[in-house]
Amino acid sequence: MDSFLATYGEASKTALGFFWKAGWAFVLGYSISAMIQTFVPKKRLTRHMGDFSFESVGIATGFGAISSSCSFAALAAARSLVMKGASWIAAVAFMFASTNLVIELGILIYIFLGWEYVVAEIIGGLLLITISSLLIRLVYPRKWLDDAREKVKQEAPEEEEDFDPWQRMTSREGWYRVGHQFVMEWQMVWQEILIGFTIAGFMKAFVPASFWEALFLQGVDADFPSLLVTLENVLVAPFVAAATFIGSMGNIPLATVLAGSGVGFAGLMAFIYSDLMVPPLVKVNARYYGWKVALFIAGIMYVSIVATALLLDTGFGLFGMRPESAAGDAMEQQFAIDYTFFFNIAFVLVAAVLIALHRRHLAASEHDGHDGNHDHDEGGGIDIQKYVAWLAIFVLMTGMLAFALIG
Repeated sequence: MDSFLATYGEASKTALGFFWKAGWAFVLGYSISAMIQTFVPKKRLTRHMGDFSFESVGIATGFGAISSSCSFAALAAARSLVMKGASWIAAVAFMFASTNLVIELGILIYIFLGWEYVVAEIIGGLLLITISSLLIRLVYPRKWLDDAREKVKQEAPEEEEDFDPWQRMTSREGWYRVGHQFVMEWQMVWQEILIGFTIAGFMKAFVPASFWEALFLQGVDADFPSLLVTLENVLVAPFVAAATFIGSMGNIPLATVLAGSGVGFAGLMAFIYSDLMVPPLVKVNARYYGWKVALFIAGIMYVSIVATALLLDTGFGLFGMRPESAAGDAMEQQFAIDYTFFFNIAFVLVAAVLIALHRRHLAASEHDGHDGNHDHDEGGGIDIQKYVAWLAIFVLMTGMLAFALIG
């Protein structure tokens, strides 16, 4: 019993250590994201996404990169693009970009996995978009997609206002909006992040490295072709990601755990890219477009992820850039008086300022007769993720109590 409680306490400490290492990065990333989303008039961009051209895909990619990293928000925004006439290629490009090319994800990957994986994430994100665009254009089930677009149009989401960016940037109300957007981002992603980091801590403590080594064929006989090992890794990794039920920001510490267990570069990249294939997100797409189109999108994503991971592994290998070990200080030195400590203090103050701006925004909205909030649709029904998040809080609290008593 004491051994279990000691491991339980260590798992909670590890999970909280992950939070500690990434805290300042989340505030920095979502601060920048809030400013971009507040000051960039997105309505002007959607006018140019209606065809299959390179320009349309490029605009959708850029639009995604400056949007929210919340997976549910990415799907809701993509639905809005489809309703406004964007091509399906542009919509899928937007989904990939908003969950793989956003700045906050890059910062998190840098902290936990290293700069090589940031480079791979950017290159791979562009490859994902290119490959998925070609696949959709090649297959294109026109009747399914036309019916899905009609279904979306019937819902007719509220149109976003147009505005002058410079006027908004130089007004107090504009910065109130930045604070509001920052808080709204956190309200969308905190559950996903909490669950992902908690699972990562407990996997590191309770799941032996031998399990992951066996699942990803690490350390197999030298006569077993390495190409088959890599292929198996990229085919299996998306299903491992799907089994976690965690989106883009929450699966980075899980990827770190896999890296610490010896999982190779190709498998890690396939795992990271698979955040949009988790069952809750496929279900949301099914609610938006119907099951046929939702599974079609998931299938396009799966093939694109496998192809991208294989191309990245081959390309990085040819140039001698393939990372051999990804897990570093984030796994072993979680609490220390280092740059993380001072960055966390500084960005707590930044967060406090942004929260104060958010409150000013709410006060101004109430004065004008608006509620000041936005509805972020996550698919309706019982919010299971909320209950799992509160369970994670309970587990961490009791785990730290066990650590204090036994550790």
